[in-house]
Amino acid sequence: MRKYHILIAALVVVLDRFTKSLVAQRISLHDSVDVIPGLFRLTHVQNPGAAFGLFSESSSEWKVAMLILFSVAALAVVSALLWKNGKAMNATAIALSLVFGGALGNLWDRVLSGRVIDFLDFYIGSHHWPAFNVADSAIVVGALLLLSEIFLAPHEEKEKAVSQ
Repeated sequence: MRKYHILIAALVVVLDRFTKSLVAQRISLHDSVDVIPGLFRLTHVQNPGAAFGLFSESSSEWKVAMLILFSVAALAVVSALLWKNGKAMNATAIALSLVFGGALGNLWDRVLSGRVIDFLDFYIGSHHWPAFNVADSAIVVGALLLLSEIFLAPHEEKEKAVSQ
């Protein structure tokens, strides 16, 4: 089953790299292309912070190093959890694979340039959700899937998981 976990993570990384490359090649920095006017556009921005622009305004000289270190630590934790759950293809393993692929995709950018390309821009009127990318999406979907497993799993499964 581990090969499928690796495949999921690799697909996230490949899709993330491909979409970021397309945006960088076809949309000038800070330009936008309306996809659904009044709701969604592709916008080429570079995010020096964490997901969804967190810490992007920080002027700390340690910001990039700390974000890289945090990403490496998260990858180590997710790898250990995937290894532990590697014999099954369940929602938890899929969620961890998505998180792993997303974290690796953003780490790749951060190591190469100290920033991440974001381009998915949802908005209504003047209210914008911070721009994000495929890697961010995979991390959020994986985290939501993990949370649903924790809070929605039947009581018997929770007891079985705790006893292991």
